[in-house]
Amino acid sequence: MTLWQGLCHLPTSLHPAIGKFFGNLLFIIARSRKKIAKANIAICFPNLSQAEQQKLLQDNFLYMGRSFIETGIAWFWPDAKIQNKLNYEIIGLELLSSNDNNNGNLIIFKHSQHLELDARLLAMNAAVYGVSRSHNSPAMNKIQDSGRLSSIKDIADKKNPRKFMKWLKSGKSVMYAIDQDYGWDHSVKLKFFNQNAATITTTRKIVDATNANLLFLNSFYENEKLVLNIELIDHVGLNSQELAQKINDLIEKKILQHPAEYLWMHRRFKSTLGKNFYK
Repeated sequence: MTLWQGLCHLPTSLHPAIGKFFGNLLFIIARSRKKIAKANIAICFPNLSQAEQQKLLQDNFLYMGRSFIETGIAWFWPDAKIQNKLNYEIIGLELLSSNDNNNGNLIIFKHSQHLELDARLLAMNAAVYGVSRSHNSPAMNKIQDSGRLSSIKDIADKKNPRKFMKWLKSGKSVMYAIDQDYGWDHSVKLKFFNQNAATITTTRKIVDATNANLLFLNSFYENEKLVLNIELIDHVGLNSQELAQKINDLIEKKILQHPAEYLWMHRRFKSTLGKNFYK
């Protein structure tokens, strides 16, 4: 922890080199994660040549190394330092405040490599709450919660929907990433990158029960500026599966714009293709 914090507090001019070092190091030693990412990229980008897939894989690990610093910034830096040192822009922030009916906002976002920094930046500019999964390590979970609560108002475990649905009913904004394989509980088989993927369909139920607005937060780097773009998701007339597929399609569209920034190290197709797919 001391080393991590120390690296994060080094001059920002050194951060790219540090991120590149860790990215290249992880590309060599993180064999299990590399197998997962390589399998996902191969099945999601069949039109790319092997050389192009390999380049995307390497770039993905460079973003992973970069996230080592970005997560530290999100968890350890004070607000004033972030405002002074980081180049970022939030588009559509008014959607979180232009609410005449005092409805809550369910903010769907994708698992970018820099999602911790995304959440910190948004929480610095708006009162937001989060939904997360507890870390397997109690010690790391304590660090994770402490870092996230430096800006996010509160966190609910994804297994405790009543807590964050209560927030939505009271007009609060809640961030929720749903683009992972959580097994077949509350999930159905829908398309993601033209592959069958276990996809949760509870978004419709949450929105109907809380009368919350449904938003999407996209994040990406553009000329070294981190851009957060918030937009409305039109869900009128869509049932639970149709809405879930629309969200899958939206996430896929945003990933394709900046594919190297996505978290390809997750076993996204383990429920449909089996865990052996990643061995």
